[in-house]
Amino acid sequence: MPTTTAVDLTDPDLWARPDTPALVAELRRESAVHRTDTVDDGPVWSVLSYRHSAEVLRNAAVYSSEQGSLLGAGEGNVPVGSGRMMALTDPPRHRELRAPANPFFSPGAVRGAARGIAGLAASIVDRAVELGEVDLVDAVSALPLSVMCDLLDVPEGDREMVERVCDVAFLGRTPEERRAGHQQLIPYLLHQVMLRRSDPRDDLISKMATYRVGGRLLPIEDVVLNLDNIVVGGVQTVRHTAAMGLYTLVRHPELWRRLQRGEVGMDSALDELLRWTSVGLHTLRTASRDTELDGRTIRRGDRVAVWVWSANRDPEAFDRPEEILLDRAPNKHLALGLGAHYCVGAPLAKAELGGLFTALLERVAVIEQTGPVVHNRSIINFGLDRFPVRLTPR
Repeated sequence: MPTTTAVDLTDPDLWARPDTPALVAELRRESAVHRTDTVDDGPVWSVLSYRHSAEVLRNAAVYSSEQGSLLGAGEGNVPVGSGRMMALTDPPRHRELRAPANPFFSPGAVRGAARGIAGLAASIVDRAVELGEVDLVDAVSALPLSVMCDLLDVPEGDREMVERVCDVAFLGRTPEERRAGHQQLIPYLLHQVMLRRSDPRDDLISKMATYRVGGRLLPIEDVVLNLDNIVVGGVQTVRHTAAMGLYTLVRHPELWRRLQRGEVGMDSALDELLRWTSVGLHTLRTASRDTELDGRTIRRGDRVAVWVWSANRDPEAFDRPEEILLDRAPNKHLALGLGAHYCVGAPLAKAELGGLFTALLERVAVIEQTGPVVHNRSIINFGLDRFPVRLTPR
């Protein structure tokens, strides 16, 4: 039975290595599905091909999210939000929990907010250009944080705290550190939910706090857990996709010039950068019954990790996958998920990324790296902790 003992996919340092694409490609050629003996999570089935990844993500009846959607919780541990959070439920419960959030992230709502997002992105870039030399990770973080806090109507004085605890919750090196981050954010969200259940406003917290399923309000604990998931995901995913996308463009300046000349549309460019960076490296599922995947017998209770990064570079699904083709079409990448768990915030994330990249292209002639980048140590949202640059204005 093929294993990945020679290449530990759960090692965060692996994903910053220059030889990783070749290593993962070789594993994928050997087999679409491997058995990985992980240090923290025990045995896990690793899915590397696009076709089998899509099969797992589409089939919630066989591959459940309820026992956890991400590696790192530890072997045998079930997340506290199991069966209570969007990320940790299967249909039809998943649809019920997703319903109150949908209007805030719908394409129509995002189109209505696009001008404000573009204006905010422009002001953030203007400040960065004025400084000249900045850490681009910090600079781009301001946009998703502001947009998410606007949706939640978080007071200005609380926003720095929200960003700080989101970092720990998503990027902590150990399960204990990540839990500590959530445990700092949750009391704050609980306080806000209590306030807005009694005095609702026109914001996402109020909508979740007052939403009824079957005539009953969602339990306050469930509201808080879902908001915690939305906040952390909304801030971190855009932050790291933006930073990694810009790092890619800095390393390939001809792509930056093509975008500046208008030779490639922003929508297709964003999809290709989402595919290429695949900052959400993996998604976890648990088999709810015995099944078979690529000839492997998957037993009930077995955990199955879809390695999105690998699936998005599968040559059976993408022509020239190791090249960055900003006008790639079609581009059915899995960076934002597939099936019932397709990212609820996908339209908003793309609007934020588009606003940020457009503002930079309009205002910056050259982004020059001035020091070494520092990759984070996360297999949940793989990105950069530090990206020092000099911005030359147009």
